[in-house]
Amino acid sequence: MKVTFLGTGTSQGVPVIGCACEVCTSLDFRDKRFRSSIHVELSGKSFVVDTGPDFRQQMLRERVKRVDAILFTHAHRDHTAGLDDVRAYNFMQKIDMPVYGAQPVLDQLRGEYAYAFVKDSYPGIPRLLFQPIEDDKDFSIHGVNIIPLPVMHLKLPVLGFRFENFSYITDANFIPEETMEKLKGTEILVLNALQRDPHISHFNLSEALQMVDKIGPRQAFFTHISHRLGTHAAVSKELPDHVMLAYDGLQLELPR
Repeated sequence: MKVTFLGTGTSQGVPVIGCACEVCTSLDFRDKRFRSSIHVELSGKSFVVDTGPDFRQQMLRERVKRVDAILFTHAHRDHTAGLDDVRAYNFMQKIDMPVYGAQPVLDQLRGEYAYAFVKDSYPGIPRLLFQPIEDDKDFSIHGVNIIPLPVMHLKLPVLGFRFENFSYITDANFIPEETMEKLKGTEILVLNALQRDPHISHFNLSEALQMVDKIGPRQAFFTHISHRLGTHAAVSKELPDHVMLAYDGLQLELPR
């Protein structure tokens, strides 16, 4: 399995428009963060989790030639705003793009992209095939088993996803016990760590570290990172050896 971090930033991305802080003016490429998303290659299939506003640039940067399905964690625009650009894959692959998400997420996307569902549509619209996920049931895409990981983003339900021994959770500040059970034995954990100060709907750095200790993965990576966290180089010096800040373009090669 190969996992590529397409983006590791928060909703505004990094640098933030108009900001002159140390992080936003950093020359370190690891401090340049698109909105959070990953690409997973497993069993010869290609999956993208979330299509934020930077989806087009992310696909071009990583030269992703094929996408077999898109999975959505939730319906916030920093995770969905690039969905229209799946048109390129519709054209190349000659398929309607399978899109997986909780039913409320798909309902919201149907409203936001209503032009893609009109009866007499015009050529060039995205062609989408919605597939609802039940958060208490595993599901399979082209023979690849995926485990939904329900978490809470303040009062908003969000889904993380587990592919074999790799688990991805973003936009969370609470993980219920039922999901903790599903995380048992995961070797690689990706978790959001927004900033140092407490936040109403995201884990901050200390909370994320506590969750890593509780879950006990072999290796953890933090994502959905704000410019308020600090520079990649500075924060990395504070982390335990088995915890890293993810960065855009980072690739993980995971044994089956």
